[in-house]
Amino acid sequence: MDYKELDAWKECRKLAAGIYKISANFNKDEKYGITNQLRRAVVSVPSNIAEGNGRQYKNETIQFLYC
Repeated sequence: MDYKELDAWKECRKLAAGIYKISANFNKDEKYGITNQLRRAVVSVPSNIAEGNGRQYKNETIQFLYC
């Protein structure tokens, strides 16, 4: 199954878009503080789903999905 068809991946993308939109209104002093940290964190989840989906073995896929 393609990871783009997974509900979890779709929801993570929506969450990421929302975080980017909300954090755009944060104080400019926070650009390299909490804003950057939030954005990197929210992008890492769908990225891990995508990367794990591309692995050859099931155990490798599970490793990318495990928290």
